[in-house]
Amino acid sequence: MALLAGVVLAWLGGTLFVTGGVSLAKIAKWPPAVIGVTVAAFGTSSPELMVSVQSALAGVPQIALGDVLGSNVVNVSLILAVVLAMSGLKADDGGIRRDWACALAVPAGIAAVLWDGWFSRMDAAVLTSCFAIWLMAVVMHARRHALQHLDEIAEVQALPKLSVKLTVAQVLGGLLLLMVAAQFVVYGGRGMAALLGWSPFIVGAVVVAVATGTPELATTIVARAKGHHDVGLGAILGSNVFNALIIASVAAFIRPYGVRREEILPSIAFGIVTVLLVCPGKGGALGRWRGAVLLGVYALYIALTLRSGGH
Repeated sequence: MALLAGVVLAWLGGTLFVTGGVSLAKIAKWPPAVIGVTVAAFGTSSPELMVSVQSALAGVPQIALGDVLGSNVVNVSLILAVVLAMSGLKADDGGIRRDWACALAVPAGIAAVLWDGWFSRMDAAVLTSCFAIWLMAVVMHARRHALQHLDEIAEVQALPKLSVKLTVAQVLGGLLLLMVAAQFVVYGGRGMAALLGWSPFIVGAVVVAVATGTPELATTIVARAKGHHDVGLGAILGSNVFNALIIASVAAFIRPYGVRREEILPSIAFGIVTVLLVCPGKGGALGRWRGAVLLGVYALYIALTLRSGGH
């Protein structure tokens, strides 16, 4: 029940946070593609961030790592796959390819720093530095995009905007709900691990990852319904980068810990495979067939992850 309550609160809190964050971005006159890869991506990763902090403080940081690596697979092979299977997507912004390449490189970077079986504060510092470089590239692209697509910015500004006070209230209210949701998710995750005999990493990768992925699902579906394809795809790719480079590092900064290579390898491998399967085609098109393939990949990922944990 605690885990279910955490899922509901994560959905509500993530949705509130993303709505308020996107409204702030509109006030700042950011284009949709940039909103997707920054504000929406960071906002939808907020449940993972709260779980990372709470799990480290509770003495089970492995839940955070499992959540991060599992969420990156869930984001693409389940959440994005559902949207693709329904209608496909088309990404027009050139920055999407850059973020796709970065999302593809991230699992390899995680594997490199964790190959010695220990997630140290130095490892966390290296990953955080990589994130800073990526973020600088995003900001530089945002400036160029703003100058070249003034009509797109005008379209965003024409949309209804909330008052600044209400926007800030949404952001803060969403964060508060996410903090409470993290408490429930970690508590429920630990209880499930004890009940089923699963390791904290397996619980994080298989169960908690789906729970904290609900804001990405909401954001992607809403963005698709409103025709903002770049926001949905950008939020998924940006969230994956943010998850692996920042959120995974937070738990290690708080409490360095050991990892089992045989447990993390399926998540690393499937993290690479799933991103490869969403490489934008000619004209940025992503066909419906990719959604069906990705859903099959997700089922295989769950089976192999459970097997790697001895189940």
